[in-house]
Formats: sequence, C-alpha cells, structure tokens
Amino acid sequence: MVVQGGGSQLGQRVVTGVVLVAVAIAALWLGGPAFAVLAAAAVLVMFTEWTAMHRLPLLLRRLGLAVLGLVVWIVAVMDNPNEALMLLGGGAGLLGLFAARMQKGLGRPMMLGLLYCGLPAVALIWLRATPWGFFATLFVMAVVWGADIAAYFTGRAVGGPKLAPAISPNKTWSGAAGGLAGSLLVAAALAMLWPGHANLAGIGRLAVLALPLAVLSILGDLYESGLKRQAGVKDSGTLLPGHGGVMDRLDGLVPAAVAGAGAFAMTGWAG
Repeated sequence: MVVQGGGSQLGQRVVTGVVLVAVAIAALWLGGPAFAVLAAAAVLVMFTEWTAMHRLPLLLRRLGLAVLGLVVWIVAVMDNPNEALMLLGGGAGLLGLFAARMQKGLGRPMMLGLLYCGLPAVALIWLRATPWGFFATLFVMAVVWGADIAAYFTGRAVGGPKLAPAISPNKTWSGAAGGLAGSLLVAAALAMLWPGHANLAGIGRLAVLALPLAVLSILGDLYESGLKRQAGVKDSGTLLPGHGGVMDRLDGLVPAAVAGAGAFAMTGWAG
C-alpha cells in the first residue's frame, strides 16, 4: 500500500502482517503440499471476496471455486501447469459466457475473477516446484512485501502529492518512490543469500527484475482500489485484522507473481 496518514490500526496491521509472513515463509520452505494448500486457500478466499464484491450469484461462485480448485490440483498434484492454464483459460471463457447468459453484465467480472485469482496461484506453485524454487518464489513475494512496507511508511512520513487521488486518495508519489527503493534493498539482501547470486552480477540481475515487479505491485494495489471504489466498499473482506480481506493483502502480488514466474521461466535463473 502506498499510503499516507491514519495510524489507529497500525498495531493490528503489523501483528497480522508478521503472522502472515511467517506462515507464508514456513509453507514456502516446506514446499510441496504445504505451499499448495496455502496457495489454494488464498485463491479460494480471494475468489469468494471477488464474487461478493461484484455481487455474483451463489451458483457462479460455486462453479468458479470448483474450477479454481481443479486448476490448483492439476498444477500442484499432477505437476502439469500447461494443462492447468488451459483449464483456467477455458473455464474462464465458458463460465464468462454462461454468466452473461444468466444476466447481462456478469460475464466480464466472472471471467476476470477466475483469471485474477487463478493465474498467480499457478505461477507461484509452478515456480516453487523449480530447482531454485524456494529462492525464486521468496524473491517474488519478498519484493512485493518490501515495496509494500517501504511505501506504507515512506508515504506516512513524507506525504506529498497524491499518486492517483481519483482511485485511492491515500497513496502518494513519495510512497511509490519508497516502495521502489524498498524492492531494491530486498533484492540486494536476497542476492547475498541465494547461491550463485552473491556477487555484483547477481545483485544486478535481481535488481533489474525487482524494479518492474515493484511497479506491478503498485499497479495491482491501484487496480484493486479501483475495484473497491466501483463496488462502494472500503475493504474486500474482514478476514485479516488491520488489512481487510485476502485480496487487500495480495493485490500487489497478483501481477508480480505472474510476471516474476514468466521472467524466471524465460531467463532460466530459477533452474
């Protein structure tokens, strides 16, 4: 979050954030079923929040959850990300058409919701299963965390011009700049821990990747803020004290996960 002001929920926010990061790192370290279960839980809750925000009927929610559950099963248990992506794309298209036939205006949010929730799950589960999956996945997640935390506190401390006042009036340009700086610090720190990257070349490669991922995380945050503004809600849910819903917590990770997995797949750095 690239924000300024308001600190009454800061304590709750910090405690919840620490717990979430600890759970995520533990599941990431264990990998396999532990990480898949965490990813599945996140994606299913996210889609539930998405359908509530867009007021989709219960039937569409259940059908979407079934598709997402099967997608996670295929990529995690059957180790076939290509088939998972085909199912996700086909399911999103077909359910989008079905939703549009049910009621005008439901097709687009149904299709986008499945892609929005499913693509990062496939990306992260696939990335974790690669030879350097722990470090690569931790890098993507930690860059988003670093950018988010640095943006939050920089925006609160510095303030200044608003980043996108029509979408989210609390976000500032100073917070965005702090977020980018935070992502670079995280990249440098992880490079020192990642075998084969603890040198200037490795730090440079990860820094080059960290910056666009941080930008995407900010854009993902703004996108979700726009969705909430259109829906007339403050948060996507109430599950996480101090943060709101799971979508509120993972909005920046959605585009960064997809882009990060794609980058590692193309460069081979995760292999």
